[in-house]
Amino acid sequence: MSFETLGLGEALVRAVADAGYTEPTPIQREAIPAVLAGGDLLAGAQTGTGKTASFVLPILERLQRSSAGAQDGARRGARRIRALILAPTRELAAQVEQSVREYGKYSPLQSLAVFGGVSINPQIERLRRGVDILVATPGRLLDHHGQRTIDLSGIEVLVLDEADRMLDMGFIHDIRRVLAILPKKRQSLLFSATFAEPVRVLAESLLHEPKRIQVTPKNTTVDAVDQVVVPVDAARKADLLEHLIREGNWFQVLVFTRTKHGANKLATRLEKCGISALAIHGNKSQNARTRALQEFKSGSLQVLVATDIAARGLDIEQLPHVVNFELPMVAEDYVHRIGRTGRAGARGEAISLVAVDEAPRLRDIERLTKRDLPRRTVSGFEPERPLPDAGSGGPRKRSDSRPAANRGPNHAPARAGSRGPAGGARHDTGGRPGAGRRHGEKGGERRANRTTG
Repeated sequence: MSFETLGLGEALVRAVADAGYTEPTPIQREAIPAVLAGGDLLAGAQTGTGKTASFVLPILERLQRSSAGAQDGARRGARRIRALILAPTRELAAQVEQSVREYGKYSPLQSLAVFGGVSINPQIERLRRGVDILVATPGRLLDHHGQRTIDLSGIEVLVLDEADRMLDMGFIHDIRRVLAILPKKRQSLLFSATFAEPVRVLAESLLHEPKRIQVTPKNTTVDAVDQVVVPVDAARKADLLEHLIREGNWFQVLVFTRTKHGANKLATRLEKCGISALAIHGNKSQNARTRALQEFKSGSLQVLVATDIAARGLDIEQLPHVVNFELPMVAEDYVHRIGRTGRAGARGEAISLVAVDEAPRLRDIERLTKRDLPRRTVSGFEPERPLPDAGSGGPRKRSDSRPAANRGPNHAPARAGSRGPAGGARHDTGGRPGAGRRHGEKGGERRANRTTG
C-alpha cells in the first residue's frame, strides 16, 4: 500500500517521498482515510508508531482541498486558524509543528507552534500575520486567548495528541477551557497511548460517534527493546550507572529520574566523573532544554537525564540505551520511557536499576506489561537485600558475575559505533513520523523502500 492509495494528493506524496518514506504504517493506513472522511477519531497508538504523520498528513490534505476560499479571505485580511493541535509538552509541540512544515513544504498553508518558556511577543507578531495550523500547549494557548491575541473561531479540526499525558499533567481544566471557546461544529481527533478511565471520560465528552483505532495491544512494551532489571542498593545506583557507561562505552544514554532535583543531582555527579551530562525538566528554560537536546542528538552530549514530563515526545535518532535510574510511580510511564528506544525495527536496550524498596513498583510494571523482566546482578554491586525472582516471591539464589556491559539478552557488549545489545548497526527515528534511516546515513542516502514510523 502507498500513500497515494490512502487519498493523499500529489503535493503531500511528493513531500513524504522527499523525506524518504513510501509505505504507510498500520496506524497511518487506518487513520488517514478516517480523518479524510471528516468524522471524529479515537486512536490508540504507542510512541514510535507514526501517529504524528497519521493526523498531520490528512489535516494538510483536507485544508488544501478547501483552501481556495480561505486564501481568498487571507488576501482581504489575516488568515484564520483552521486546525488546532494540542500537545502536552514544549518539545512535542515543536516536533509536531516541524512535521507540519516538512510535509506541507509544497503547500501554501502556514503553521506555528506556541508554548511557554519563551517570550510571548514573537508569537503574537507571528499570529498577527496569520497561520492556518496552530500547534500549542494548553497553558500558552490560554495565555494568548486571555490577551486576545488569538482567534479560534475558525477552527475546523482539533487534535488532542498524547491525551493521557495531558491528563496526567493536570491539564484537564485547561483542556475544558479550550473546548469551551472552540466552534461546536468541528472534527475532533484524540490520540492516546493508553485508555485509562479519565481518557475515556474525556473522549465521551469530546467526540461524536468516533471511529476507533487500536493498532497495538494496550500497555504492551516494544518487542524490539531488550529489557533487563539490575538489582542494586539505592545508595550505589550512581556508582553503578557510571560503571555501566564506562564499561560499555555507552553513548547517547537517556536516563530517567522521578524528580527534577534527582535529575539535577545525577547530571552533576556524572559531570564530576568526566561523563558529559545535562538534565532536562520542567524548571529548565526552553532554551536550555532545546540546547541540551540538540547536543544529545549531535552526540556531543553523552548522557541526557530527564523526568517523565520533559522526556515525553522526545525526538532522538540513534538512541541505543534507556536507563530507569528510578522506577516510575505509575506503571504506564515505564512503557512510555522504554519506547524512546527500539523503534522502527531497530533494537534497543532498557535497563532498570532497582532497589529492594522499589519491588512493588516493579511488580506493577510486570503485571501491566504481562511479562517477567529478567534480573542481572553486576559483580561488585550486589545488593544487600536481593529482589524477588521474576514471577515469584523468592530471593535470587544466583548472580551473573559478568559486567552488565558484556551481557544483555544477546550477551554482547554495547560499544561505541555498534549501537545496541547485539552489536549491530542501528536504524532508529526516535519518534519521527517515519521509519528508521540506517545508522550513519547522510543527506539523501536513503533506503529505496521504507515505511514511515
